[in-house]
Amino acid sequence: MCKVLESNEKCEYRKKWEIGFKFLGDSKVEKIKNLVISRSKMKLWIIRAITTVMLWTCVVQFTAMEDLWGPRLLKGWPSCFNHPERPLADKLSPVPAKIVLPPKSEIKSIPPKRVYKNNGYLLVSCNGGLNQMRAAICDMVAIARYLNVTLIVPELDKTSFWRDPSEFQDIFDVDHFITSLRDEVRIFKELPLNYKNRVERGMFYSLPPISWSDISYYQNQILPVVKKYKVVHLNRTDARLSNNGLPLEIQKLRCRVNFNALRFTSQIEELGRRVVNILRERGQFLVLHLRYEMDMLAFSGCTHGCNSEEVEELTTMRYAYPWWKEKIINSQMKRKEGLCPLTPEEIALILSALDIDRNMQIYIAAGEIYGGERRMASLAAAYPNLARKETLLKPSDLKYFQNHSSQMAALDYLVSLESDIFVPTYDGNMAKVVEGHRRFLGFKKTVLLDRKLLVSLIDQYNNGSVSWDDFSSTLKDYHIDRMGSPKKRVVIPDRPKEEDYFYANPYECLQLLDEPPETT
Repeated sequence: MCKVLESNEKCEYRKKWEIGFKFLGDSKVEKIKNLVISRSKMKLWIIRAITTVMLWTCVVQFTAMEDLWGPRLLKGWPSCFNHPERPLADKLSPVPAKIVLPPKSEIKSIPPKRVYKNNGYLLVSCNGGLNQMRAAICDMVAIARYLNVTLIVPELDKTSFWRDPSEFQDIFDVDHFITSLRDEVRIFKELPLNYKNRVERGMFYSLPPISWSDISYYQNQILPVVKKYKVVHLNRTDARLSNNGLPLEIQKLRCRVNFNALRFTSQIEELGRRVVNILRERGQFLVLHLRYEMDMLAFSGCTHGCNSEEVEELTTMRYAYPWWKEKIINSQMKRKEGLCPLTPEEIALILSALDIDRNMQIYIAAGEIYGGERRMASLAAAYPNLARKETLLKPSDLKYFQNHSSQMAALDYLVSLESDIFVPTYDGNMAKVVEGHRRFLGFKKTVLLDRKLLVSLIDQYNNGSVSWDDFSSTLKDYHIDRMGSPKKRVVIPDRPKEEDYFYANPYECLQLLDEPPETT
């Protein structure tokens, strides 16, 4: 029977529908009824689903409009998303409360990727010790940037005297290195597979670039080779860019790599901070980069103060390394020219003459001193508060760094940067790079010793021709302007090795000089 509220027309339609199917039999009629009803339910479910999606879309859109325009267009509009207990500042904030933005420092460390037409891939094999390789990596980034090539993370030297097996990622934070330079150059950890296969088949070009070259050499000589072979390997990287005569943007990029991108691993940084904290708790400290190690003496041929057996041992070592080209060396003459590292005995006199407090902590940033305690006796007597990383840390702290000279040198590098005074006894790569980094950090006091003057004064003092007072006053007067203060680099055209080294004095990056930097 029809419901009372239904119209007569609907009732008639239903009766006709039921009569029309009676001749089919009760079972078939029931099946058809069920089919029609199920289809109707399905349509109803689809309509409900579509309606729900549309409603939620409207809600999301309205919410987005409220967050974006709320302070301007929707201010004062009633909304179920405005809670009366929330402060007014929260209601009007253009940033949703649930979004937590990263700190500004983190945002700055991930610049946008540089998009450019890639001319090829650059493989580099660094040579030398830690700081020689560090400066070379800065040069290679600058070269890759201005040739529009992709740089593969550099391979470190494993065949030098120290035979350190460390990879790049063992010393430097490789991810920071790559991301911090994204807006300048594209850097990959390894070659793409198809190019790696080409290298394995020998389909690449390898060469040592000409040292002390300007960027035009790489644009005119190296870039065509890159475009032809797609993969070029530079098998020597030290001193491959000139000190001067480069565009300002190249110089600043070298600084950016050196002072920002080349960050040591977290393990090295943490251990370096621990050493500095121990020293700081005890007072001020001076870092003495005492470059009186066996390899340095054998390489330079400097044997002042050594006995006959040691002289023979150092000479034998010098002949054992074919890439040390100078074999016959007059040690006495070289010392008088100021080309030898100062001995521990000499540096004890120098620090005393400079009025360095006897109780000052002296941190020895060096490897094993040649001659051991016998050669260190004078320095230890003059300055009893000698320290090394090995004496400040537990053996367990250093066990992962043992037999990894570059990682041990990285620790000394960090302590050297933080010292109250830095005194290098030889102008090697670490002395130069630390000097430049301390300049960048605000011209921290670095005593740049004039070895030629000093050995002459020391010899005169030792033979009695100069008194202690005259020795001390002369030394202090001469070095008053050699404390790492601001100065321009010395430029000597056609003699780049005699110029001031860029990484020792990167004044283009210091922004403290009134005059524009010289480029010739």
